[in-house]
Amino acid sequence: MTSEALAPPARPVARATLAEGNALPIATVVLTIVIVWYLSALLANWTGTFDALARAGNPTDLQAVATATMQQERPVVPAPHQVAAELWKGVFGFAPSSKRSLLFHGWVTLSATLLGFAIGAALGIALAIAIVHLRSVEASIMPWIVASQTVPILAVAPIVIVALGAVGIDGLMPKALIAAYLCFFPVTVGMVKGLNAPDRMLRDLMRTYSASQTGILLRLRLPSALPYLFASLKIALAASLVGTIVAELPTGAQAGLGARLLAGSYYGQTVQIWAALIGAALLAALLVQAVALAEAATYRAMGVRSR
Repeated sequence: MTSEALAPPARPVARATLAEGNALPIATVVLTIVIVWYLSALLANWTGTFDALARAGNPTDLQAVATATMQQERPVVPAPHQVAAELWKGVFGFAPSSKRSLLFHGWVTLSATLLGFAIGAALGIALAIAIVHLRSVEASIMPWIVASQTVPILAVAPIVIVALGAVGIDGLMPKALIAAYLCFFPVTVGMVKGLNAPDRMLRDLMRTYSASQTGILLRLRLPSALPYLFASLKIALAASLVGTIVAELPTGAQAGLGARLLAGSYYGQTVQIWAALIGAALLAALLVQAVALAEAATYRAMGVRSR
């Protein structure tokens, strides 16, 4: 027999992917969340639905109350199918340029998020390089960087927005600066850890080759810091989105996911609030996945074998 005949049969691609991946655990977690969500909606809305049916003289048996609970216009806790329907209507029910479209509001929030992320990431990387190379910077700035994150963002956002508005800076930039405020800290901490990751013997070896500080940074420190950088960028990007939404809340913004949350709270539209929250979570997941794809592409370009 040839070696080809003795070789085990190749597994189908779909079956191999399913066996080696996390499809079953993910499906289990999603199913558990949906079940708990439905039970929470049923319990939270039961009393109000029962009282409303009783006042209207309608049947108040178990099935009637449960059915009516899942169909409330303004439930305390909306059911998953209500939020899914609101998301579908917000994404596909209106033109993307319409202010009733969730895509329109998502783009407004996304644009400020990306600008803030770019500012915060650049600032964080620059601070990390300065901290690693200058002891005086580490001693003087690092405590302030840590202290800056102890101030609640809900307290900082109105102050920053009002102060910038007083000098004529409004629109996208104030929200981006709030996003950058939350973004730069994880990038700074992660990059400091990553830049210090190379063994001291390797740094001393490069110095024996007369490598400059810039050469050590570019050829040793930065490549070693990439895993820390991408991990911190994922956290920073999600934090930037949170900062943008928080910045939209105290300004009475007319556009953005924060504006959708405000409008829903003003008019008691809990389904709209939940749809905006789920939309923000999905947007954050897409952004983090984009960073993961960029990480994989960077490693492939460097010839690093994917894990």
